[in-house]
Amino acid sequence: MAKKITAQIKLHVPAGQANPAPPVGPALGQHGVNIMQFCKQFNDQTKGKDGIILPVVISVYENRSFSFIIKSPPSSVLLKRAANLAKASGTAGKETIGTVSKKQIEEIAKQKMQDLNTPDVGQAIKIIEGTARSMGISVEG
Repeated sequence: MAKKITAQIKLHVPAGQANPAPPVGPALGQHGVNIMQFCKQFNDQTKGKDGIILPVVISVYENRSFSFIIKSPPSSVLLKRAANLAKASGTAGKETIGTVSKKQIEEIAKQKMQDLNTPDVGQAIKIIEGTARSMGISVEG
């Protein structure tokens, strides 16, 4: 018989840097999950992706065991990294603060395909271009 899920927790955690401090500790602690076990498993699975913030969905079961799924990084993080920016524009429609190439957009779209709501690469590219535009990043090419 399948285990009954009692809670689903969604967090954004830096790759390889999960620790019992907030936001991980309090979110897991209130559901009775072994925090150190989660941190150890998460850090082992995300080795080599240091510095990237990864969304993770944790399913907590009745017997306080858990499983988790690591999603791909947010598009905004990937776009900022591609354009070498620290943060996005505060006035996106009026101010352009960086540029990315079509090729970089295509690579980001392919990386995000599993988490986007389209099976078509062309539509995924349009989604990523829209995110770039809303961040004040122009697309060349």
